Amino acid sequence: MKKSIKLTLIALALVQLTSCTTVSTTNKGNVGVDRKQYVGLVSEQEAVEQSALAYQQTVKDAQAKKLLNTDSAETKRVRAIADKLIAHVGVFRSDAPSWKWEVNVQESKEINAYCMAGGKIMVYTGLIDQIKPTDDELAAVMGHEIAHALREHVRERMSRAKAQQYGLLGLAAVVGLSTKNADNAVQALALGGTVAAVALTLPNSRTAEHEADQIGLELAARAGYNPNAALTLWQKMSAVGGEKPPEILSTHPSDESRMADIKRLIPSVMPLYEQAKKQGK
Repeated sequence: MKKSIKLTLIALALVQLTSCTTVSTTNKGNVGVDRKQYVGLVSEQEAVEQSALAYQQTVKDAQAKKLLNTDSAETKRVRAIADKLIAHVGVFRSDAPSWKWEVNVQESKEINAYCMAGGKIMVYTGLIDQIKPTDDELAAVMGHEIAHALREHVRERMSRAKAQQYGLLGLAAVVGLSTKNADNAVQALALGGTVAAVALTLPNSRTAEHEADQIGLELAARAGYNPNAALTLWQKMSAVGGEKPPEILSTHPSDESRMADIKRLIPSVMPLYEQAKKQGK
């Protein structure tokens, strides 16, 4: 690679990274989530469109295998809880009530659920069959997943992945230029990928999980679901989770850390729950 090309790559990486501003994608709510997020390298529209395409393909595949919404009562239950939660997303984002929300249930032994950017929700039957959540506990899971979409965590991950690409491109160019050896540049690119994954992805993924717990707890409380159910939910999750890596190496908070945060936050959302119950929600 010529020297001029390498310098151009370095300049491109620096311009892209330094021009990326940070924003907070949601209002604070009672739980006070107010972290500035690094999302500028990917537009909200791009994240929503990519999520919608992935979701549509998942739905199409599940339909073809006759794994989508196979239990009408189960699907009705999940959608009813989702409707109550979605009714309060405007507290955190004024645009969210008008998203093109979709809610489905997929047959799978996996204990999981997710909500993609733009409000594409999927609940796996493994979560319902193995955890056997109450409505309050199921609302805690779904509120948590909806919170990921409200906080644009998918867009944030996409932006950070792009930042890694730009940063590693610049690193490889610098190494190749300074050593005059293309092989050194390739080695730097490979090593940098490992470093970037640890430095950028893991800490913020844990932060995103904490934020989803916080916002999800408030959403559930506003919708009339008991916040204490989040504790019993994660206790059940922990019981079936088996061995897990230490929190420092995981993209999720430890069970102890998660439950400690929830206990700390419950008093701030309990009045919302009590008010919702008085209003018959």
